[in-house]
Amino acid sequence: MRPIGLRARVSAAFALGALSLSFCISLVSYESTRNTLFAERERTAVRATYYDAAVVNAGLGGRDPDVLEVLRSLDTGSDRYVLLHRDGQWHSRSADLAADTAVPPSLQEMTAQGEAGAQRVRRDGTPALIVGVPLSGSAEFYEIISLEELERTLQTLALVLTAVAIMVAAGGAAVGWYVTRHALRPLATVADAARDIAAGDLTTRLDPDTEPDLAALSAAFNDMADQLARRLERDRRFAADVSHELRSPLQTLEAAASVIEKRREHLDDRTAAAVGLLTAEIDRFQALVNDLLELARSDQPVQREAVELPQLAERVCRSRGLPAGLLEVTPDAAATWVVDRRRVEQALGNLIDNAIRYGGGPTAVRVGNGFLEVDDAGPGVAAVDRASIFDRFVRGPAAHARGDTTGTGLGLAIVAEHAAAHGGCATVTENPAGGARFRIDLPGSRQ
Repeated sequence: MRPIGLRARVSAAFALGALSLSFCISLVSYESTRNTLFAERERTAVRATYYDAAVVNAGLGGRDPDVLEVLRSLDTGSDRYVLLHRDGQWHSRSADLAADTAVPPSLQEMTAQGEAGAQRVRRDGTPALIVGVPLSGSAEFYEIISLEELERTLQTLALVLTAVAIMVAAGGAAVGWYVTRHALRPLATVADAARDIAAGDLTTRLDPDTEPDLAALSAAFNDMADQLARRLERDRRFAADVSHELRSPLQTLEAAASVIEKRREHLDDRTAAAVGLLTAEIDRFQALVNDLLELARSDQPVQREAVELPQLAERVCRSRGLPAGLLEVTPDAAATWVVDRRRVEQALGNLIDNAIRYGGGPTAVRVGNGFLEVDDAGPGVAAVDRASIFDRFVRGPAAHARGDTTGTGLGLAIVAEHAAAHGGCATVTENPAGGARFRIDLPGSRQ
């Protein structure tokens, strides 16, 4: 499972914090508003009930009063219902209420004892407030006030506060994303610098004054880059010096071996075989020294000149005995390129030699729009090996399978160095027709 990135974690933390804060504020606001609205509604209902109770009490004071007419004289509107309990009987001005069950027994008992009270209930799924007021002559007056409209108001308020909480959380995530993007920008600069150094640009450095908080990191990075550049320079100089010093004794050994090789027919079989091995190893040693010298010179700037690349590729193929029909020039390929002739010729030659030695022979040599390609008929290169096959002294599985010991393991590394010197790169992919396809990209080389 891929770990969650720092930016995503910080954004999630901001969103969670904003959501928690907005939820708490919304909850407190909702409860405060709810309690205030209910308290105000209860006060209003109690005042109205006391007023109506006074009217009913006055209407019942005469002889043989008309209870129904008294109740109908009240202006209660559509959200209030009145009940009167007098002489053991329930009176209502409408027939839509079950008077004997509408008022909770606890409230009836309290009112019968001469105490006024109020209680919240639910009637037919809707909230209501029942206020009871004792009247003179052992009568009790009740008003049932519907709270449905208040409940709808509170539901709307809850939806609004929930939407606000979600928007605040989204805003928190956006702020977190922006903050992390701004905070990680210096680290992105460090990562870009590291990639440039990995690509071969050892002059890349960081400016400590750009981000004062990361001055120590910038200084450490620059010091590391300086040490790396010095180390690579020492390694190049060492390889160049050793290779140069080895050339003289190698030439002497090669001359001596050549003399012995010419008299090989006069030697016994065992000695002749030893001379053959000696000559082959001297040739391999000479190739290794030449490759090391080439790598040591790879950091020098390219000597660009106008080169007719199709003709150069044709000459390289002809020098290796390849048929002329093997060379392909794409229609969009320029005839003249501005490149280092020696480097490009050696890089292309190394790819062709690699295909001959390990890839079953080249099947196509292609000159395209800013690139060179060599297809072979070998087993191809596994995806896991494609990144490392251009490293120094790395030999692919095909070389091990063939038991080949004549290669130096530097041919493809030289190809990569020459491509990088031109600002390009060397890659290997799968050939659609089978085998491997080695490619050199040379950007900015068209005239």
